Amino acid sequence: MIRYIKQKRGLMLTGMLTAASLLASSCDSGFEEMNKNPNALTEPVLENLFTYNIVKTAGTGYENHRANLIYCGAMIQHFASLTTYWSGDKYLSNVEYYSAYFDTGYQNQVKEIEQIVSLTKDNSALSNKYNIARIWRAYIYSRMTDLYGDIPYSEAGKGYLNNVYSPKYDKQADIYADLLKELEAAGTALDASKATYGTADPVYGGDVVKWKRFANSLMLRLGMRLTKVDAASAQAWVKKAIAAGVMQSNDDLAKINHQNTNDNNRNLDGNTLRTQEYDAANLKGKANSKLSNTFVSFLKNNNDPRLPYIATLWQGNADATQLPTSSLPAVQKGLPNGYDNTTIKTLIPTWGDNSLAEYSEANLNYIASPAAPTVFQSYAEVEYLLAEAAVRGWGDGQAATHYNKGVTAAMKMFSLYGATISDADITAYLVAHPYTATTTDAQMQQIHTQYWAVNFLNSYEAYANWRRTGYPVLTPTNYIGNETAGVIPRRLKYPQSESSKNAAQYNAAIAQQGADLFTTRMWWDKQ
Repeated sequence: MIRYIKQKRGLMLTGMLTAASLLASSCDSGFEEMNKNPNALTEPVLENLFTYNIVKTAGTGYENHRANLIYCGAMIQHFASLTTYWSGDKYLSNVEYYSAYFDTGYQNQVKEIEQIVSLTKDNSALSNKYNIARIWRAYIYSRMTDLYGDIPYSEAGKGYLNNVYSPKYDKQADIYADLLKELEAAGTALDASKATYGTADPVYGGDVVKWKRFANSLMLRLGMRLTKVDAASAQAWVKKAIAAGVMQSNDDLAKINHQNTNDNNRNLDGNTLRTQEYDAANLKGKANSKLSNTFVSFLKNNNDPRLPYIATLWQGNADATQLPTSSLPAVQKGLPNGYDNTTIKTLIPTWGDNSLAEYSEANLNYIASPAAPTVFQSYAEVEYLLAEAAVRGWGDGQAATHYNKGVTAAMKMFSLYGATISDADITAYLVAHPYTATTTDAQMQQIHTQYWAVNFLNSYEAYANWRRTGYPVLTPTNYIGNETAGVIPRRLKYPQSESSKNAAQYNAAIAQQGADLFTTRMWWDKQ
């Protein structure tokens, strides 16, 4: 009986396996198709990826607030605050804030741009998409290395593509050499007869002529970054950029437009400042962020026609009908950097609870509106760099002409923010403040103080250019307990998580660049 049961079970099992085999062989050709979602995307949509990448590079709100405003914007003295969490105002160390751009940049910018480059690299029909992505990739990494120094580059963003989860930190010298090479090659290879991202390109709408000019203008910026460390290379790249053709007008500036309609399409610097500066009637000017006395004084003392569109007292941000009264130049006052709610009384003994309301805020109706565009590189900036090239003998020798064009473009671009500065006002400004410097240092100071002003709210670039040129001359703060012994930081520190998650590569970076401190100078920032 037992043997029979076993035999019967064996026959049943054999029959089941045979039936399964027959079923599989008869249905195999259609089984996979039956289990596929016909509406699912099996390949990434390049246009969607590219748009997403541009938007994320403009900022998520998280890293903008911490890196662009709280650290760079305050270190460069565009902003000031009495609160200690505005770490850049006082050179304090806040790991969450100095890590923010590194963490978010690799997650939201590098990952996607590396994927786009990989998907387009070997397809000649996608050559424009490939080369535009290379230009944008250079922009992403240039900002990252300018903030931190040596960074993961050649192996970055390769976790998904090549299973590289502990990317090495490349030397900044090598990164810059490759970025410049990439810009030259990508710009040259763009072809107006081939397809682009079209309307999925929020910067230039697929216009390859403008992308070429942007590639060359970025080459000009990065080439100039080398002046202190390798003047011969700087000269060569600057001349290449100029010869290849840089931006010609404000129509060429690199930007992304925003609308004040929802959190996904707002200028998130502007949105953050709205929350920080005026979010409820009971704040009454007691916002955490104010404009720096350094910045306001420069604009005010020079009768700069941009001032009413950059600054306002809190009433104008609370209620636009209070404009222009609350934005009149005469009533603007910048907050001194490096003080808190207690130490400010050592400077202003009469300081009281309502004193902060007397100080200027970024104007949320114009330049800092949540609907204002994010500008990645302006034509005005390019003209100032051309003025410097002329001073150095690397350009056409017309430094004053380029300076005047830069000032004009910087003021005309306020039309982007819904403001109009008249030709008469611009002419009056240039007559009152002509390009009259004679010594090289004086010319550099005049050019790059304007460069600092035009890069308000692009404090990443203002901070990088200040470290290169030393202009404008800024008086450091020396807040108690600061990390730098009272000198303006030269870089941001790496995230603490890198010392554990990517320890070997992090330690190698420290060995090659120097201690992971705010005061450690990166390769191009030599004294």
